[in-house]
Amino acid sequence: MPLSIVRNDITTMKVDAIVNAANESLLGGGGVDGAIHRAAGPDLLKECRTLGGCKTGEAKLTRGYRLPAKFVIHTVGPIWHGGGHGEREKLVSAYRTSLALALEQGCETVAFPLISAGAYGYPKDQALKVAVDTIGDFLLAHDMTVYLVIFDRAAYTIGGKLFADIAAYIDDRYADAHTDSRETRRRQVAMASMPMAAPVGAVLPSLDEALGRMDESFSQMLLRKIDERGMTDAQCYKKANIDRKLFSKIRSDVHYRPSKPTAAAFAVALELSLEEARELLGRAGFAFSHASKFDIIVEYFIARQNYNIFEINEALFAFDQSLLGG
Repeated sequence: MPLSIVRNDITTMKVDAIVNAANESLLGGGGVDGAIHRAAGPDLLKECRTLGGCKTGEAKLTRGYRLPAKFVIHTVGPIWHGGGHGEREKLVSAYRTSLALALEQGCETVAFPLISAGAYGYPKDQALKVAVDTIGDFLLAHDMTVYLVIFDRAAYTIGGKLFADIAAYIDDRYADAHTDSRETRRRQVAMASMPMAAPVGAVLPSLDEALGRMDESFSQMLLRKIDERGMTDAQCYKKANIDRKLFSKIRSDVHYRPSKPTAAAFAVALELSLEEARELLGRAGFAFSHASKFDIIVEYFIARQNYNIFEINEALFAFDQSLLGG
């Protein structure tokens, strides 16, 4: 998928470029910076000495040397001083200039750490939101695969209120689902996949149209809904965090069966209601179930008409669930 949040050691990522959260001297330091210099070897420091440093919010390029990555993009994030000294703008600039440099070098895959969220003290939940929003905006206009690499769970957090709200939403539904009888759960899943009554004022299809849609495949329904919303294919698959090649497979194969995260991603991209989302997933052979935390979290966002797929993926990652996309 174009943007993926992963737990990994960024120095082991086999990508075109990794991004180093450097200091202004570019001569190495602690945390991610020190780990990248150690893994790349002394030649990285030698090249960095020729660059003349780097200002906060800007980025510079070197070779990767002993790293699996071809390039290292060194960027300097802001030190946190309470949020009233242009920290957010500088952090956004650090991501944007790094992405622009990767694009200029023809990079197809790039891995970022969570810039400024370590020794520089930027609150982790705010740093994460800046990263996801800025990278997400870039990917709506460019084809590139970007990994946001989190070294461990302690380095990752979403907003406390959002986490608590989602946790409560899960508790209200997940616990009930797991105390229901097997027969009750079976009926709930069956009902979730049934077509729902149209909302008042909705424009209903003609009888011929309705009958013609009875045997629609997932691919056929998806393409019809893209047209109904006046979207281009590219607008849809980018909003769905779907790779262009995968979308081409779906478009060319009327019988294509997507994974559940892929089907749900298109429901989000199309900004479907819960009823419409259930119908689309049903065409792929799936249903929302309150026995699944993944389903409950996706339902939480759709019910609130929050269709920002990157924010949804932040929450899914926080609860150790699969991410939307393909």
